[in-house]
Amino acid sequence: MQNTLLKGKHSWKESVLSYFDKRLLWIFLLGCASGFPWVLIGSNMSGWLKDAGLTRAAIGYFGSVFTVYAINFLWAPLIDRVKLPVLHALLGQRRSWIFLCQVVILISTLFIAGINPAINLMQTSFLALIIALASATQDIAIDAYRIDTFPRSLSSKLPQASAMTVMGWWTGYSLPGYFAFSNADSIGWNNVYYGMAGVVVLLMIFTLYVKEPKTERENLQNKATHRYAKMFSSPTLTWFSVTVIEPFWDFFKRNGLKVAVSILLFVFLFKIGEAFLGRMSIVFYKEIGFSNAQIGYYSKLIGWGATLFFTLLGSLVNVRFGIVRGLMIGGSAMALSNLMFAWIANVGPNEHLYLATILVDNFTTAFSTVAFVSFLTMLTGSAFSATQYALLASLGNLGRTTLASFSGELVDLLNNWSNFFILTALMVLPSLILLYTLRHLFDRLSDPARQQEDNERT
Repeated sequence: MQNTLLKGKHSWKESVLSYFDKRLLWIFLLGCASGFPWVLIGSNMSGWLKDAGLTRAAIGYFGSVFTVYAINFLWAPLIDRVKLPVLHALLGQRRSWIFLCQVVILISTLFIAGINPAINLMQTSFLALIIALASATQDIAIDAYRIDTFPRSLSSKLPQASAMTVMGWWTGYSLPGYFAFSNADSIGWNNVYYGMAGVVVLLMIFTLYVKEPKTERENLQNKATHRYAKMFSSPTLTWFSVTVIEPFWDFFKRNGLKVAVSILLFVFLFKIGEAFLGRMSIVFYKEIGFSNAQIGYYSKLIGWGATLFFTLLGSLVNVRFGIVRGLMIGGSAMALSNLMFAWIANVGPNEHLYLATILVDNFTTAFSTVAFVSFLTMLTGSAFSATQYALLASLGNLGRTTLASFSGELVDLLNNWSNFFILTALMVLPSLILLYTLRHLFDRLSDPARQQEDNERT
């Protein structure tokens, strides 16, 4: 059987027409909600802290609040199994959790808008941590919503759903970021954050607009419950086993220990270089001589438009030629694009070079991310999609969040921006070597019979 991970089956016309699916709009809207918190405690906060006079190392360490994205798989089983009072009846399993998290983000954003981070850094860090916790939990539910809507049995739809997720994420991240940096000098960062609170309200309206997907999740979980009930006489122990143990056991059982460990290692390594670069990019732009307005226009507005275009292009390529090839091409290009930043470090604040770098960087990031998200989706089961995807995404976020907290220290150690960006380019190479060695092991992932087998096993 020809592997759809390696080669697509649809014509270009069929691929384009298949985007006219209302469910893809819902995925896009929730993608916006997923990306927005990253601008709150990411680039916006980095710009605010830099303007407030904090050091590179301090800004890098502040980013350690993102560590929760790397461990959210620990509470992901609750998103699969726990029904929230009142909200579940009104919104369903996935949307109820998303809406609750957005309420927490809104309240925390309003509190941040009323303080000065230079004076109240600990308080700011605590509020940022609350936002990160709510956002990481929201991501579990949003990813599960997408997987429930487009499971891996619909393999031809995975790159499209992934593209909508990426486009939504960057829309939620870049457009508010553009307005933030464009107005920070004139109205101040505090007022910017009050405006960001309004964006959260808009995202909450989006959550109420989308429709809850229909799945066989509860039936599959009930089968697992009956199986464990035969093993344990305690209902509590049965519930715990199904909720916490079964999702992880199922992942390793379906893939085998050797393949599962290799997959997890690849997921961990793939985004490390991009993570180190991303954490220090705003600091680099400011130190090299670009203004807040220039950063807002090129990095946020232009970057957003480029990301949307290249994400659509990347999804079409992945549908036609396969996800693994998309990962190889995107990862290689991602490493090369980091060298553009090294060029800026040697040339200085040249706007034309800055524009070219933004376009190249957004092309490679969008292309590789579509393939990466599709790849992770192919690895999840139907009964515990939230938990298993969270496990994989958490490993991908580990380099993006925890390890990247030391990016400021690395820049100070190297004392050379150009060498720093060259090093980030080299960081992606081990993952590409691992992917190449594993390519034949992914043949069975696209087998339509696997979905039925997994359901029967559950």
